[in-house]
Amino acid sequence: MKKNILILLITISLGAIAQQTPGVPEKPAASGTSATPASPPTPPESPRKEKVDAMRIAFLTQKLDLSPEEAQKFWPVYNEFQKKRDEIQKKKREDKKSMKENIDSLPDKQIETIVDAEMVFRQKNLDLEKEYHGKFKSALPIKKVAKLYHAEDQFTHRLLEQLSERGKKGGMAPRNGHPDEEGDH
Repeated sequence: MKKNILILLITISLGAIAQQTPGVPEKPAASGTSATPASPPTPPESPRKEKVDAMRIAFLTQKLDLSPEEAQKFWPVYNEFQKKRDEIQKKKREDKKSMKENIDSLPDKQIETIVDAEMVFRQKNLDLEKEYHGKFKSALPIKKVAKLYHAEDQFTHRLLEQLSERGKKGGMAPRNGHPDEEGDH
């Protein structure tokens, strides 16, 4: 039964990613059918990001073992959190790109501004995590919130391992690459 629910949630998530808002699965309804997207459509994202997002959804679904009711409460909150976290990371990457490419040619004052901005980004991430910690606790039992944090760390670690292996096989892995395999799904 759990395997059927997992397969259903993965299918709903993948269908939502492909048909609606890239990177944001549709909110599963208690009956197991999909509902409207948790947020308005956003511009299309790269196929790599979509695949990584789908893998993250499948991984978290498996690790959290959510009931249909929990999934209905959790996924809209998590999708909103992920969207905000992605926005922070995108801005951070844009700001740091110039420093990576030209660090030796930039004036110290400009480098200081970029480095100081890093602290601001870290604080924004922490503030976002603190804000959503309360929302996750409202959507899930505390044990599943703890499992969520652990599963996110596991997913990131496995993704980085797979990218590293890919880089060893064929040179450098693409910057926003994705693993060919889905790990423990």
